[in-house]
Amino acid sequence: MRQRVTVLGSTGSIGKNTLDVLARHPERFEVFALSAATQVELLLAQCAQLRPRYAVMASPAHAQELAEKIKQNSLPTHVLQGIDAIETIASDPEVDTVMAAIVGAAGLAPCLAAARAGKRLLLANKEALVVGGEVFLQAVRAGGATLLPIDSEHSAIFQSLPDDPATWPARVDKIILTASGGPFRTRAPETLRDVTPEQACAHPNWVMGRKISVDSATMMNKALEVIEARYLFGLAPEQLDVVIHPQSTIHSMVQYRDMSVVAQLGTPDMRVPIAYGLSWPERVASGAAALDFRSLAAMTFESIDDHGHAARFPGLRLAWDALGAAPGTTVVLNAANEVAVQAFLDRRIRFDQIHALNLETLSTVPSSKPDSLDALLALDAQARSSAQQHAARMG
Repeated sequence: MRQRVTVLGSTGSIGKNTLDVLARHPERFEVFALSAATQVELLLAQCAQLRPRYAVMASPAHAQELAEKIKQNSLPTHVLQGIDAIETIASDPEVDTVMAAIVGAAGLAPCLAAARAGKRLLLANKEALVVGGEVFLQAVRAGGATLLPIDSEHSAIFQSLPDDPATWPARVDKIILTASGGPFRTRAPETLRDVTPEQACAHPNWVMGRKISVDSATMMNKALEVIEARYLFGLAPEQLDVVIHPQSTIHSMVQYRDMSVVAQLGTPDMRVPIAYGLSWPERVASGAAALDFRSLAAMTFESIDDHGHAARFPGLRLAWDALGAAPGTTVVLNAANEVAVQAFLDRRIRFDQIHALNLETLSTVPSSKPDSLDALLALDAQARSSAQQHAARMG
């Protein structure tokens, strides 16, 4: 039987790559439902191509517009609206697999719904773990869900670890996440105040959305990935390391107790981890180009503590600081960063003020230990409100 797949965030970069992989294997996969925030025309085109049973838009106005176009084109797709509908298509009994590709904390509730329903959950939304933490993991365990990481770094780690998670603590010395360094790896730190949104979104290796591109430019994406790795793989914060690898050929590594290192390599194409997650424990063609070792450029590595990187990427160290503080600190950090990045993209604050806004928010929002979705969302809202106030004062 074919797997029925729901894709949350189908019009984003991960969503589009997921649909590309699914379309290559119609004998294995069937698209059950798609969701999007605002891109009506693109979602309409996806519905015309894949003919899902449901399509969900976040707002009533966009849903009405899509429904009218669906009717005009005589497509069989039913249009739904709102966060409740997104949770419904993530937990529907007929769904086998959910690709969670909604950007930011907005993706947490649908991820929890899929986890509680016991789905194969392909996690491209790192905020589900950064914000959800132990609450999210408890939902995965209670629902009997299968959690598979889709971020290229975490997929690489998962592919490099032993099959039995029970053996990881005894066999693994540390995890090494690789980072490209983004577009400003060699730029003088004192010039970063003049960076424009266009420059920050011009990643040298990967094609990504605007928010994650800015996170890559500040290396806050790597800070969030360190936090995600802590929850995904259950290792102590001091067993998590980051090395800058500009070529993005090695996607991450696992160092074992005997000091051997197992790494996953490949071209920088998100269809590789997506195809692995969809087909695990098997493998299917992803559509990505093969890695040509004969023409491969030299692979280089830099410490995050050398070459001025500490001044260039001060936000990276917040990962370990947050993991050493109260559990809710990671919620506050993520919320502050989402507000800061949007303020930068809207040209309300400077690039170098993103880190300052994160620090201000962390210092003003009290630490807590949220133990439910409502508590997580309340803390997230409190942190966003504080961050918005700081952004207004900085602008």
